[in-house]
Amino acid sequence: MSTRFLRCAPAVAALIACSFGAASAAAADATAKPAAKSGKPAKAKAAPAPVFTVPDAQPEQVKAAELVFYGPYECEFKQTVNITQSPKYSSYVDVKHGAKAWLMKPVLSSTGAIRLEDVRGETLMVQIASKSMLLDVKSAHRIVDDCVSQKQRELIAAAKAAAEAAPGKAAADGNTAAASPLLK
Repeated sequence: MSTRFLRCAPAVAALIACSFGAASAAAADATAKPAAKSGKPAKAKAAPAPVFTVPDAQPEQVKAAELVFYGPYECEFKQTVNITQSPKYSSYVDVKHGAKAWLMKPVLSSTGAIRLEDVRGETLMVQIASKSMLLDVKSAHRIVDDCVSQKQRELIAAAKAAAEAAPGKAAADGNTAAASPLLK
């Protein structure tokens, strides 16, 4: 009889554990049902949203905002970015890419590039004469690159025309230098 009991002991223990689990689940249901019957759903306490204020623009920012290339940009892989003046905040810009939008502060760098810095510190857009790129500063990767606005296209065309005109001038100067008696 003792070996039969030992063989059944694990099954008996499992039945006892299940009965305790069922009893505790029933008790949990019993406490949850009165809250549901009262018509008041249980509310999870959410952390209050942080209050965010945008500082007024300083004179350097106003100057930088005047130099921003506004409008639509065509980017690599047929993506687009659109930069507009913020209707809510003077001398700030709204940058939109896909479904995302950021409020950015224009900053003129020492190199002449315009940095558009996200006021929440998530993204950065860099504008140079030939292209722009949108970066995720938290993950340190490019969101989109090779973005070109209409104004940048004009600057690229002007630089190309100047470069094409310069070799012709240098060749003409080179011919006169080669004919110079001092070089012979």
